[in-house]
Amino acid sequence: MADLPVLDALDQRILGALLEKQRTVPASYPLSLNALRSACNQTTSRDPVTHHEEAELEERCRELKRRDLLRVVWAGKGSRVLKHHQLLEESLGLDDEGVALLTVLLLRGEQTAGELRTRTERLHPFADKEAAEAALRRLAAADPPLVRELDRRPGEKDRRWVHLLGPVVPDAGPGPAVDRESVLAGGAQARDAKVVAAYDTIAETYAADPSSEVRHPFDTWLLDEVPGLAEDHPVADLGCGPGHVTARLAEGGAQVVGFDPSPAMVAAARAAHPGLEVQQASLAQFLRPRTAEAWGVVVAWFSLIHLAASELPGALATLARTVRVGGWVLVALHEGQGIVHGDEWLGHAVDLDVVLHDRAQVVTAAEAAGLTVLESYSRGALRPPHGSERFDRLYVLARRDA
Repeated sequence: MADLPVLDALDQRILGALLEKQRTVPASYPLSLNALRSACNQTTSRDPVTHHEEAELEERCRELKRRDLLRVVWAGKGSRVLKHHQLLEESLGLDDEGVALLTVLLLRGEQTAGELRTRTERLHPFADKEAAEAALRRLAAADPPLVRELDRRPGEKDRRWVHLLGPVVPDAGPGPAVDRESVLAGGAQARDAKVVAAYDTIAETYAADPSSEVRHPFDTWLLDEVPGLAEDHPVADLGCGPGHVTARLAEGGAQVVGFDPSPAMVAAARAAHPGLEVQQASLAQFLRPRTAEAWGVVVAWFSLIHLAASELPGALATLARTVRVGGWVLVALHEGQGIVHGDEWLGHAVDLDVVLHDRAQVVTAAEAAGLTVLESYSRGALRPPHGSERFDRLYVLARRDA
């Protein structure tokens, strides 16, 4: 084999994305420039998440073409769309195992054999961690070697692996521990009781503000997409509070039912919106609709904000089980690090903890629940004079495909 190509971070992202999509979406491959940009900038299965513009990618693709690492082809007869095909696999003489491992290393940096085995499943299934490790050792023994095993870091059980196709930003290792679990210190039942008590206390005041949770243009745009996503299937608004979001969904044409564990919130919603169906139910009591086999969309609009991080996969799995195949789950959460305690809200004394969640962890939890994450968004909190939000916002839109 000739000397290895030296790839900088952008080269690695482009070629890694092309290698990945060639195997995961072969019907769409080779990729147009727009599709390549989406693949490079996607927020899942990438570390770090990047934002590259088409002009930047186009210029780099020309350079990779000059280096015989990429080929540009026409989309088809009569088409004027150019598409991009990677030649790295051919240049390195890789088999399926090597392609899978190098693809994920190019896209996500240093990883253990166990992480690589899990993350390469859609590219090439390894029977177990040992099989992935054996394939890594074959790549390390190639001439010249394609990967290298790193020294074990203090406190870690497994060594990490890195590709040798160019510089890789070292993984700094785990940062300071972020507490998203102490809300369970007294048990989930005690936590849930405090949450219901707090919402019972503020229900009347909360209901008097018609803009609660739907004041931002992005929020209204996203909610207004829900009736179209649902098509003719019913929609559930889980944790509906006094019915602000439920009412907006109904105005958009959705067949929507609101659910909330707080009796006072349910009463407030029924009083404010007598035409809406609102039921008292917790997450544990949440079921499929009475009038259909499954929900078309389940919306959890800032209703999972009191759950520990470890509870999210189970909560999202509960939602996913009630959604039809091809249906959707839309979750809105507060984004950040740690837990924020409040003893006053809307002028009332409360005892309430809000968990600030991590975007990558929420996406992983959704995927663990069997959902396909199509979109995830973050936006900053509205500050005075434009608003009085305390926390940044996180939105995840996922589909049940099976």
